[in-house]
Amino acid sequence: MSDIAVVTDSTSDIGTELAKQLDITVIPLSIIYRGVVYKDGVDLTPSEFYPMLEEAGDGELPTSSQPSPQEFLDIYKPLIDSGKEILSFHISKGLSGTVDAAKIAASQLAPDRIHVVDTQSISFGIAGQAIEAARLAKEGFSAQEILQKVSEIKDQSEVLFSLDTLYYLERGGRIGKVSSVVGSLLKIKPIVRVEDGIYVPLAKVRSMKQAISGMVEFLQGKFKKNKVSIAVGHGQGLEYAQSLLELALEKLNVKDRPSLFEVGPVIGVHTGPGTVGIYARPARS
Repeated sequence: MSDIAVVTDSTSDIGTELAKQLDITVIPLSIIYRGVVYKDGVDLTPSEFYPMLEEAGDGELPTSSQPSPQEFLDIYKPLIDSGKEILSFHISKGLSGTVDAAKIAASQLAPDRIHVVDTQSISFGIAGQAIEAARLAKEGFSAQEILQKVSEIKDQSEVLFSLDTLYYLERGGRIGKVSSVVGSLLKIKPIVRVEDGIYVPLAKVRSMKQAISGMVEFLQGKFKKNKVSIAVGHGQGLEYAQSLLELALEKLNVKDRPSLFEVGPVIGVHTGPGTVGIYARPARS
């Protein structure tokens, strides 16, 4: 058994089964709607959330909330008490204060044994780093070796997505540099890249079909014929996700069985229904 524990948060969209399989602890963020607090992935699933989001009026959209330092302490302390060193991977600081809450908890408990990582990413971009860390831990690598290897993977990975509407991103205040495409009179579908932890527009197209093609073309240009691992996610947009997955398998040199996942409520509250995206990284050798 490894003496390293891996922690992530629910915005990683890692899924209960995969997290359990890899022994990754997931701390949930929260959704607040009409005065009720729901724990992401615990009290509220994507299938329950997206209808709620669509039914909400303009003035009553759900909001998201990060875990408190105390909630992180409640996760970290049993792991530290059992002799573990902790690697904790979280949503980009540019999009959430989760990393700061984790760092406060780490500094109060065991700053030399808890390593909090700003993944500078979202969704499976976070999961990809946590998954690799968990696998390396099982292979016997040290914490510092794992952090170095995961950092290299982060630098070579891509997270791209497209939105059916920019409404939720704008209302949620997480729009980053994508604000440059807001207000267009045209019905556009932006292709968005997660870059340095914020959302950056990569291209503007007229249809989701063009967005799907554009995402795959970008990844082709980056990875060439090199082997990659991919994950495709969606927020109430399964048909789009299946099209994206099929095209990616056709055009990219995909080594491993790809993951198909649902984007959870905390990311979904900002991206809205009809979102589809892809995570790609060099495959493990």
